[in-house]
Amino acid sequence: MTAMFFYGTLCHAPLRAAVLGRDLSVSPATLADHAVRVAEGEDFPMLLAAPGASVQGVLAEGLTESDRARLAFYEGGFAFVTREVMVEAGGQVPAAVFWPEEGRWQDGGPWDFAAWLDRWGDTVTEAAGDFMALYGQADSAAVLARYPQMLVRGGARVRARQSKPTLQRRTAGPGDVQVTAFRQPYAHFFSVEEHDISWRRFDGEMTEPVTRATFVSADAVVVLPYDPVRDRVLVIEQFRMGPFVRGDAQPWLLEPVAGRIDGGETPESCALRETEEEAGLTLRGLVAGPSCYASPGAKTEYLYTFVGLADLPDGTGGIAGLDIETEDIRGHVMQFDQLIELIDSGEVDLAPLIVLAYWLDRQRPHLRAEAAAEALRAAE
Repeated sequence: MTAMFFYGTLCHAPLRAAVLGRDLSVSPATLADHAVRVAEGEDFPMLLAAPGASVQGVLAEGLTESDRARLAFYEGGFAFVTREVMVEAGGQVPAAVFWPEEGRWQDGGPWDFAAWLDRWGDTVTEAAGDFMALYGQADSAAVLARYPQMLVRGGARVRARQSKPTLQRRTAGPGDVQVTAFRQPYAHFFSVEEHDISWRRFDGEMTEPVTRATFVSADAVVVLPYDPVRDRVLVIEQFRMGPFVRGDAQPWLLEPVAGRIDGGETPESCALRETEEEAGLTLRGLVAGPSCYASPGAKTEYLYTFVGLADLPDGTGGIAGLDIETEDIRGHVMQFDQLIELIDSGEVDLAPLIVLAYWLDRQRPHLRAEAAAEALRAAE
């Protein structure tokens, strides 16, 4: 049976295992007269003919029919087909490679495996788990349509693995949560997942299996721009579907800047980007606030909050937002005390803004003292 030559992301063993569902032994191999290039506008590689060039990769032998079917599902989602080549692996060996469908992807320049691994390795590996969870349930081309959302969730999973204190609560151990079935009845910009699941009770026994549905959304940032010199904040106003569908008579909300963290993006870089898009502001710095789940009984959303240090003179604010996302956003600059008054009156009724405003109230003396000292140094 023909071997398989991997030249790009599948050289990363954890990703390969996520796709195949098992570890696979490989050996170094070289493909002559070809080059690895990045697909234009994407972050994954493709193979092109390039006389005189060579590609270093790995050779996988002993693939089963199941392995080949899983690989075809994963790579087929990205519009890749197999083509047979000869590779050098202690002699010339025939091998299949994944090749871009004619005309689907354009040459986007050199591809750097080390750079991809640093930024995307863990995230893409996690996303591959979501991709392959739909193997046998959906067409791979249809799954590809949700791949950007899978990358967003992959990044969330990577961040979720970071250790957090368990001084008061239970420390989870192996076998404490058991999933016996998984379904995804809805998947678009968001998705809904159903798990048949049981977990360890506080008396040490496992619960009976139950079905739980979860609304899967992205990790997000929340940013409250703050001018410590003038003691002003900027909040934005926009129409929101949640209050509208609930039947709220006032579906325009006062909010902090907020947005989802894209795959391969850090919360900090997302905070800076979203503040420019939604408020037209370039921040001088970020002060990390508390991070938290929004509604953990039914949603995966996790919030990273920041106070964004900014200059907010008279005239700041106005209309902003991205037309391609149908954003219609109005910025309001106000004194910090006015924001607290709006919270007290109930006009501000958005939990992330309330939490961040109260957190900022504790930090204001320190931030204002730092700003005054910085202004004094600049005047000397």
